[in-house]
Amino acid sequence: MNTQRILGLIVIVVGIGLLIVGLRASDSVASQFSNFFRGTPTDRAVWFTLGGIVTIIAGIGACVVPDRYFGRS
Repeated sequence: MNTQRILGLIVIVVGIGLLIVGLRASDSVASQFSNFFRGTPTDRAVWFTLGGIVTIIAGIGACVVPDRYFGRS
């Protein structure tokens, strides 16, 4: 397994961790309070969830894109 795929898998794992933190933050008391009065969860929950999704997509991209696009043969 080459270095790019290993790095991609690490990025996917980090993204899953961020997504889990974001989903747990959206279930917190502060987020439910914010959702009740403002109609949206807290900014922290939103940023962690979006960051997790973007990081997972970047990790998948790193695993899928061939090495030749990065100047290696």
